[in-house]
Formats: sequence, C-alpha cells, structure tokens
Amino acid sequence: MKFEISSTKINYSSDISILAIDEKNNLLNANNLNTSDDKMIKSIIKKGDLSEADGSLLKINDGEGKNVYLLARIADVKNIDSSRLNLFFTKVAKGVSQYNPKSIQICLCFLSKVLGAEDVVMLFSRSVIHNCYKINSLKNDKSKLNLSKILIHVAKDYAAAAKKGLSIGEAVAHGANLTKDLGNLPPNVCTPTYLGDVAKKIAKENGMKVKVLGKSQIEKLKMGSFLSVAKGSREEPKFIILEHLKGKTSEKPTVLVGKGITFDAGGISLKPGANMDEMKYDMCGAATVLGVMKTIGTMKLPLNVVALIPACENLPDGIAVKPGDIVTSMSGQTIEILNTDAEGRLILCDALTYAERYKPTTVIDIATLTGACVIALGHEASAVFSNQESLARELIDAGEQSQDRAWHMPLWDEYQPLLDSNFADMANIGGRAAGSITAACFLSRFTKKYNWAHLDIAGTAWISGGKAKGGTGRPVNLLTKFLMNRLKK
Repeated sequence: MKFEISSTKINYSSDISILAIDEKNNLLNANNLNTSDDKMIKSIIKKGDLSEADGSLLKINDGEGKNVYLLARIADVKNIDSSRLNLFFTKVAKGVSQYNPKSIQICLCFLSKVLGAEDVVMLFSRSVIHNCYKINSLKNDKSKLNLSKILIHVAKDYAAAAKKGLSIGEAVAHGANLTKDLGNLPPNVCTPTYLGDVAKKIAKENGMKVKVLGKSQIEKLKMGSFLSVAKGSREEPKFIILEHLKGKTSEKPTVLVGKGITFDAGGISLKPGANMDEMKYDMCGAATVLGVMKTIGTMKLPLNVVALIPACENLPDGIAVKPGDIVTSMSGQTIEILNTDAEGRLILCDALTYAERYKPTTVIDIATLTGACVIALGHEASAVFSNQESLARELIDAGEQSQDRAWHMPLWDEYQPLLDSNFADMANIGGRAAGSITAACFLSRFTKKYNWAHLDIAGTAWISGGKAKGGTGRPVNLLTKFLMNRLKK
C-alpha cells in the first residue's frame, strides 16, 4: 500500500475518487470534474440518495461507466474537530475496503485550512491502514487486499505538512498493525521465544539494543515472582529488554513495561473453558510495547525509550505454583498467592523493580490485567492509574488527542489494606471489590522510586467473539502521542 501526496487536481486515474459532500449538498473537494459528471452527481444528491447522516456513503458510476465515485457526507466542516474527523475517515476507509479497489484518490484541501494538513493526512492514512487490515497470516485461502495506491490531494502550500502527517500516520498504523498481528497469532506460534525474536527484528531494523534473557538469567536476577508464574509451562520464560536510545545521553529514559502472558489458562486456579481461546490476547501489553517501539523506531524519535517485557505462559501442572504458596519478588517483598489467575501483576512487579536501574523519568506498564476493568469501563476506554497526577493527565490528554481514550481511576491509600496477608508482605489479590484498583495498588508497591502509571487495557486490546473478533492495536496511538508530546516539552 503506497500513499502519495499530490498538489494537482482530482484526475481520473484511480479506481475510486472520494468526494466529500457537506450538509448543503455542496461538493467540497473537487471543482474540476467534467461537466457531465458534475451535473450527474448533483442530480443524485438532490434526489436524496445520499443520507444526511455524517459519514454516510454512496458509490456511483458516471454515465459511461469510466469513473467511479464514492460520495461521503461530512457536515459543519468549519467546526469539525479531530475526533469527528477520525470517525468520518473510519467510515470512508471501511467503505473503501468493502469495494477493494486497486487505487483511490481523495482531495483534502477543504480540511487543511481547518485542522491543519499534518493532522488531517495523519488521521486519513492511519484510518485507511487500520481499516484495511486483514487477519489471514495462517490461512491457506488468504483474502487479498488489492488497494496498492492512495493519492491524497492537498493545496501546494500544505504539501510539506501533509507529507509529515503521512509519515506519522503510516508509522503509527503499522506499529498498531504489528500489535494486532501478535495478538491474533495463536499461542502455539506466539510464544515467549517468538516475542523475543520480534524484538530482535525491531532492534535490527531500527538500530536499537536488545537482550532476551532466558530462565537461568532470570533466576540470577532473583525474579522469583515472575518465575513462579512460568513454573507450570514447558515454554521457557523470556525477559526482553529493548532500548531505543536516540535522545541526549543525559536524558533519563521513559520505560515501557508490557505484560507478556502468551497464554493464560489461569494456572491451578483454572479459568472456565468458554472463550479461553481468547487468553492468547493476554500478551497484548507486550504486543503494544513492541508496536510502539516499531513506531518510534520508524519515526526516529529523538528520545530515550526502554521496553521491558516479562513473557511466559500460565498453565496448570504438577509443579505449577499453588494457591497458598509464598514467593519472593526481585524487590525482596514476599507475596502470598491466593489466586494463580492473578498472574499478570506477579510478572510485572519484577519488571518494575528491574526498571529502577535505568533511573527513569517515567515508567508506564501496559497490561490486560483485570476483568474488573472491563466491568468498570467497558470497551471504550483504557484505565489509567498513577502515583503522579500530572502523568495521568498527560496520558489522558494523549488519548483524547489520538482518539485512543483513557480514563483516570483512583489509587487511594484506603484500598491498600485489601492486600494485607497474615503470612507475607502482601497477597496477590484483594477480594472481589475494586479488583482493577487493588491490582494497581499491588503494582504501586514496586514503583516507589519513580513516576509511574499503569494502563489496564483488558477492555480495549481486543474485540471478543463474532465476526469482528481480533486485536485492536490499542493503545499504540495513545502511547505514541504521549511520547511525541514529550518531545515538545
């Protein structure tokens, strides 16, 4: 799929030309159609064949069958914002994917003056790549994507900004697509070793440093909590360290920690069988971190960013960790395991302790951590917990700006006693009430030495069941925007 920025007028070289129509039935992006097509389109619009609802689409042919147009309704352009424009482009991109053309073109001149060409082209390119994504890597009968050329028309004065927006949109979308790919792969393919190989590939392509530690090396680090989760699996656990060090040598890094449970059966506290196949998505935190690293590597962001990924499976076995066992974390704190299905926090806590050695400016962990988060927020927003209010605000703002929304959840001291244990420094669960909050409270006990935020993405990382089932690529958009915003500080 190749995008091209053009300062010429709409031509007839594409399979489909996308034409925007405002609420007054004015053509917004093409004033050079041939006379007969212009009359034909206006006549169809007046008949009411194109719905008045924002984002409505209508595919038509010219009288001779040579030119194909996709009419797209967009209202109140002067007051449009990035959120509404993103929804518009999403509907357009989905419409285009249904027809599967080889080439399309769209004129965005009418929007560049409103929101800026960089943002407009970024949103459009991101939407096209996202909505044309196909899950078929392991299918013999692969559904092919014909779309190979996308021509974007902008005014000449906006060409430079449009090219910048295109580079950002492509980088973010391809990073998010990597996140989707990893989540969608079956757990017998996407193992901890496989995640390590992906990290090595990203490092090689982008001049990053990488280390993938095996079980013996993890043991030397005294990551007893992490290793306890891996005990029931024949797959070797991996601790992945990926470093993008493109900022100033004096700059303290941002550390991203991704939960990498490549399959979660719950361990001895076995999950119900229904929908257990979807527990291959329990590594979407790790997949998100790898997607972000691919994106910032492609963009060559002048920042220091470190990715840490503890990866293993959580399975029942004769030697698997049991409810009632007590393990010692890398920090030295002891943990009574009351439920082996609360395993994500057990691998994250050791990675969070490891992060201390970087003396980071910020640490953000990303995890499909709790079903309780889905009950609280559904599938629209990721949950944000933080020990620093300004950091939480940064993440939420980045989510709004990138249309990858998040919501601030409480992390009050009043919740901490729910983790009390008679036998260890803490328990790994706090009971049924406030499950996502007590999980965050658990993690907070390993983050005293730096500014930290936790993103619970259990409700946003994938779509469950049905024809739409699959990874969403979230929150790659949010985190990339967060890092880009930090460049401006």
